[in-house]
Amino acid sequence: MKGHVRERGDGNWYAVLDVRDPLTGARKRKWVALPDASGKRQAQLACAKLISDAQTGGLSLEPAKTTVSDYLERWLEYVKPNISPRSHERYTEIVRKNLAPRLGSAKLSRLRPEHIAAAYSDALTRGRRDGKGGLSPRSVHHMHRILKQALSRAVRWQLIARNPADAVDPPKVERKELVTYDLAASVQAIDAFRGTRMFVPTVLSLLCGLRRGEVAALRWRIVDLDGGAL
Repeated sequence: MKGHVRERGDGNWYAVLDVRDPLTGARKRKWVALPDASGKRQAQLACAKLISDAQTGGLSLEPAKTTVSDYLERWLEYVKPNISPRSHERYTEIVRKNLAPRLGSAKLSRLRPEHIAAAYSDALTRGRRDGKGGLSPRSVHHMHRILKQALSRAVRWQLIARNPADAVDPPKVERKELVTYDLAASVQAIDAFRGTRMFVPTVLSLLCGLRRGEVAALRWRIVDLDGGAL
């Protein structure tokens, strides 16, 4: 494989590579953006690395036209069979409502750590959909976790050479001490709900440690009275 560098516009460098179509054997040119190159010498070094990586199977030379939004939608389809429906619903919500509006229009190959850091700052400042402030650090932390996971797959698919989210620190999440009911409070709660329709859910929550959603999802078919198992 051979290649050279060309400058388009003001300081935008590209590697022009002569490659062979694996199906037809025909030779053709591929233009690959070199966003980190600030001059011809750096562009030549980056071009040489591209050729080396392509020859060893370390990098795909497909045209870098995919946007972050397009890629994330593709990734959502990929992970759908491997996660629960509820998790996929949550991933989709975060991608479409938090990540795509801030990063979706960028080219995947040109996404940089500073773009991601700016998106997190924007989400913390004015990320709420009602326009009344920013998202919590925990919500932005979820954004980071999903984006990092998605971009890790892009590296494995050889769409990008490295994961830019690895170089970004998510906001620190303050962990609050969990407050639980002691024996006296538990007895008081049971007495307060005795004789009401909330008595059984209250007992289940206190004695089994079930969350509200878990109590609401209980069905008789998963209750084994003879075996004493739930």
